[in-house]
Amino acid sequence: MANAEPNSLELHGDEEIIEVIDLNDTEDDPDNLADDLEDIDFEEAAADEGWETDDEMEAQVERDDSELTFSKHTGSVFCVSLDPATNSLAVTGGEDDRAYVWRVSDGHVVLECTGHKDSVTCASFSHDSSLVASGDMSGLIKVWKVETKEEIWSFEVGDLEWLEWHPCAPVLLAGTDDGNVWMWKIPGGDCKTFQSSACQATSGKVLPDGKRAAVGYEDGSVRLWDLKQGNAIHHIKGQDGHQGALTCLACNQDGSLVLTGSVDGCAKLINTATGKVVGVFSSDGGKAKASEEQDGSNSVESVGFCNTLPLAAVAYLDGTLAIYDLSTRVLRHSCRHEAGVVHLQWEESSSLLSTCSLDGALRQWDARSGNMVSEYRGHAAEIYDFQMNREATVAVTSSGDNRAKVFCLQRPDR
Repeated sequence: MANAEPNSLELHGDEEIIEVIDLNDTEDDPDNLADDLEDIDFEEAAADEGWETDDEMEAQVERDDSELTFSKHTGSVFCVSLDPATNSLAVTGGEDDRAYVWRVSDGHVVLECTGHKDSVTCASFSHDSSLVASGDMSGLIKVWKVETKEEIWSFEVGDLEWLEWHPCAPVLLAGTDDGNVWMWKIPGGDCKTFQSSACQATSGKVLPDGKRAAVGYEDGSVRLWDLKQGNAIHHIKGQDGHQGALTCLACNQDGSLVLTGSVDGCAKLINTATGKVVGVFSSDGGKAKASEEQDGSNSVESVGFCNTLPLAAVAYLDGTLAIYDLSTRVLRHSCRHEAGVVHLQWEESSSLLSTCSLDGALRQWDARSGNMVSEYRGHAAEIYDFQMNREATVAVTSSGDNRAKVFCLQRPDR
């Protein structure tokens, strides 16, 4: 087990006092307990104790801050992405084995992506928004031309873990359950594979230079690949790597740094030029469990860099959003959520960031103060994914309630 890095930090929770109950106390037999329960007004008790009554839960669901609800899916909606050229179209993928391309302004369906054999868990637009790719869990990937609404390419790989478009070319990358990373030119289909050890390629990101990609694996290792040569430039593993499967990774604006997250509760900052780990951020002070013992109870679910300040954010399954100062590696703010944080996104031109969580809420945070700026509700189940437009005026969410929603965002300076 790796020792804590010098700059790793520990997030301390509130201490809790636990009342010890004597299980041998048999003063009340079952019959007496049943009689006692008959005398309880559960609605009144719920109000007294702060529990949610049925009416209160219904009222929460009825609160809908969204501007538009997209309800074409007949199962959970797992992913959502905005077209990068205009931000006027969204693509969603769902449990119903379908992806839809639809207009954010009115919800009109532009394209229905059919023919998948399993839940569509990956869907996104190419860099110029002319193409959209949809991938299902079984590994069937399809690419569609948005203008003509025709399927122009398809390919089947092993169980799909992630799908990623190149930032400036019609090139598509995918990571699979067998550890391979695939790269295709679309629509020609010229293919290259980046092979590694037989463990899942769980997350991947093409760096801004378009020449390299960072890939995280189930064994806790990270590889930086040269996309042209097809070889691994750096391999971060062992004590330098994670002690559990990678769950997410992100790079900063110039691609000089990559931040990785894992089920081991740690986030690691990697210099992409040297392949060295230059910082470790941990919810437990770096005392991560070995991968075989890790239960994922406080895994890192999302990471990201601020573009305007030297800050990074790490989102944990226990509901913590941690904001770190990159220059000092010091924890700046710890922002609490009611449930696990699933995804985070920084605004492109400010120090505000947004998060979605398992309680079905979308929240905005000011990284300078650590305060919540606003909260948006409307989903009746957990939010799985969301994306903001460039101006950070609109966010589109996807949820387990079979719906996607469009929210208009507010900021303190608006």
